[in-house]
Amino acid sequence: MSLPSIINTLASFLNTDIQTAVPIMLAATGMIFSEKAGLVNIGIEGVMILGAFTGVAASFFLGSAWLGLLIVIIIGGLLGLLFVFLVETARSDQVVVGMAFNLLGLGLTTIFNRAIFGLNTAPPKIDSFHPWHIPVLADIPYVGVAFFQHSSLTYLAFAVIPVVSFIVFKTNIGLKLRAVGEHPRAADTVGIKVVKVRYIAGMVSCMFGAVGGAYLSMSQLNFFTENMTAGRGFIALAAVIFGKYSPLGVMGAALLFGAGNAASYIIQATDSHIPGNLVLMIPYVLTIAALAGLVGKSVGPAASGKPYIKE
Repeated sequence: MSLPSIINTLASFLNTDIQTAVPIMLAATGMIFSEKAGLVNIGIEGVMILGAFTGVAASFFLGSAWLGLLIVIIIGGLLGLLFVFLVETARSDQVVVGMAFNLLGLGLTTIFNRAIFGLNTAPPKIDSFHPWHIPVLADIPYVGVAFFQHSSLTYLAFAVIPVVSFIVFKTNIGLKLRAVGEHPRAADTVGIKVVKVRYIAGMVSCMFGAVGGAYLSMSQLNFFTENMTAGRGFIALAAVIFGKYSPLGVMGAALLFGAGNAASYIIQATDSHIPGNLVLMIPYVLTIAALAGLVGKSVGPAASGKPYIKE
């Protein structure tokens, strides 16, 4: 291959890496709030797929991608409210509730997708988030293709990383959040409303997760297919652990896992004789390798997964 061809392939790889990383990054960024508050939400996969379907359906009926996204955020907040009610107020097991959310998301989206759009039909035309070519920057050879020809949701996803980092680690809100996750009884003693903080954290987490799912259906593919999240919610959970519960770490982890997806797409597009099923395994093998401890020990909040019982 010539040098220009190699550089062009690298630019396309980076473009695809960013696109495939964003839904994982959004879901994982939201999970920082719930994890820091002591909530383990493995049901984010179900939240993502519900967000993906809701975005398409809302955009289809309302004719606006932004209104569709607003509905997605509302649905995500309601799902978070239900999750925290079940695990904190009703004191159900967080893992069991999370798995129930995953099954619920897959079942509901399958039923409603077939009821509204039918089977074996062309994807409905919806208003979606199209690539936005940033003036001047998008015209830079190779660099423009890689970094400056993405949808507005992509830029928002990256812009929110420093904001979340500031909130979690530099504000009084973040201090309360971390106190609730590390030692809820001590937090309660100094007047922090533990349950309230967990409700808010759970809702914010699911809002981000729903938007991450909507990104798949409204920015990346522009249509909904059943089970289109394909385990990205679980990869997002891995990204939180891999990124050591920090927004910047999550961004790096999401880009790493996105690189696995991008590599699999490029390999499939070439004349490689590698079996397709092995190629599709790349991002999942990468996730397993990361969780196997290649980057050292990652320690979560001390009260993670434990409902707070006030004496």
